[in-house]
Amino acid sequence: MNGDEEFFDAVTGSDFENSSGDFSEASQKAPGALRVDPSKSNGLGKVGERPPQENGVQKHRTALPAPMFTRSDFSIWGILKKCVGLELSKITMPIAFNEPLSFLQRITEYMEHVYLVRRASLQPQALERMQCVAAFAVSAVASQWERTGKPFNPLLGETYELTREDLGFRFISEQVSHHPPISAFHSEGLCQDFLFHGSIYPKLKFWGKSVEAEPRGTITLELLRHSEAYTWTNPTCCVHNVIIGKLWIEQYGTVEILNHRTGDKCVLHFRPCGLFGKELHKVEGHIQDKNKKKLFIIYGKWTECLWGIEPTAYESFRKQERRGESPRKAQLEKADADMAEAVPEAQDTVQVIPGSRLLWRINTRPPNSAQMYNFTSFTVSLNELPAGMEKVLAPTDCRLRPDIRSMENGNMDLASQEKERLEEKQRAARRERAKDEVEWQTRRRRGHDPGRAQLSGRRAVRPEVLLLVRPLSPAPDTAPQQPRPRRMVGSRPAGLPLQALTP
Repeated sequence: MNGDEEFFDAVTGSDFENSSGDFSEASQKAPGALRVDPSKSNGLGKVGERPPQENGVQKHRTALPAPMFTRSDFSIWGILKKCVGLELSKITMPIAFNEPLSFLQRITEYMEHVYLVRRASLQPQALERMQCVAAFAVSAVASQWERTGKPFNPLLGETYELTREDLGFRFISEQVSHHPPISAFHSEGLCQDFLFHGSIYPKLKFWGKSVEAEPRGTITLELLRHSEAYTWTNPTCCVHNVIIGKLWIEQYGTVEILNHRTGDKCVLHFRPCGLFGKELHKVEGHIQDKNKKKLFIIYGKWTECLWGIEPTAYESFRKQERRGESPRKAQLEKADADMAEAVPEAQDTVQVIPGSRLLWRINTRPPNSAQMYNFTSFTVSLNELPAGMEKVLAPTDCRLRPDIRSMENGNMDLASQEKERLEEKQRAARRERAKDEVEWQTRRRRGHDPGRAQLSGRRAVRPEVLLLVRPLSPAPDTAPQQPRPRRMVGSRPAGLPLQALTP
């Protein structure tokens, strides 16, 4: 076994005393069979009942089938003390660390504030479009606030697709590499006004008292009406107090959004917490033209809202603030290295400078969010499986994963058992490919239509399953050439003809 295949098993976590599921009964069922209770997974009512409609738009569930289990009795340090300095993507972690979502579904949360993209497409001026794109880039990480659970690692070839007619987009993603773990995604507006795509390689590291996630990979947004392409990378996310104390999250790093047609750039600084928590959650930056002249100032918090103001008004306000501010002497005290870091207290609201314009505000979370892994209303709907949907989904869709479904339904014993089974099956398949010196690739064959490639694998091919290939629209010469992710596999969304997905 080579270095890429080495897999560190931190713990075998299949025993949960507080599990609400019946492990002995579940173990008597056929291994590998998908056990889905539609009345639980929908969160909508009786078995076979169709999701309610309102004005012709499908209503989505507002709660998970079962509340979140408590982690208070689980020893995190007993697991992580063996993993200091290791890459967490190569470590088998117990299910107590997880939330009932795949990482592919976590990526889909970028689309929660997709109205900002549609708004950008309607703006006549490039500066106004950049303001909306910057707000969209910040909103993409807002759902991570207080989300201390780890999404499930996608299996190689796993897919996820979502069509939201009420929000005006369709989305599809696929796990195209296992080591390193790379997830590719593609989204488009139902009105053909934008394309949103990229690939993400989350680099996870454990540093003693914190876990750091660096989301490597370039994200691209194309506004088709303006022939513009914007690219950026997400900031680094860090979860503190993983050993002792209350978990808390911060985002830090510099995000640069580049308009490849005009040369305009938005530079956003996600501030680290600092010693006294004064900078916690703050985002500050500016928009500049290709000559580096500042055109617009942006400030706010990624957990709350984002505001913008003209540079002259911003500088005038800061000068007045400095003249009226009394100097304060900071008293530095050396903390005990073995003690937990106190959770910084952030201000409830952003100080709004007179003359500012609101660019974005976070959606209010449901009142029972704390019992649902701190999910937003949009996130709660990502894993719902209405009756009959499994018949039209691709067999690789992560809604059909038994470990995630069992965890969502509150059966932690079964979820842990299924997670270990799937991971071992994936490792065995990788060893078999390495032995035969065969590289994994998407299997496909030609269907009845010579112009449409279709997915072909160990399971029977259904006509609605097809290979989605969406080439980038022509970009200006200044746009960088990005590596092509593996082609993504999906199925026909309900109500859409096959031609709608064909490039």
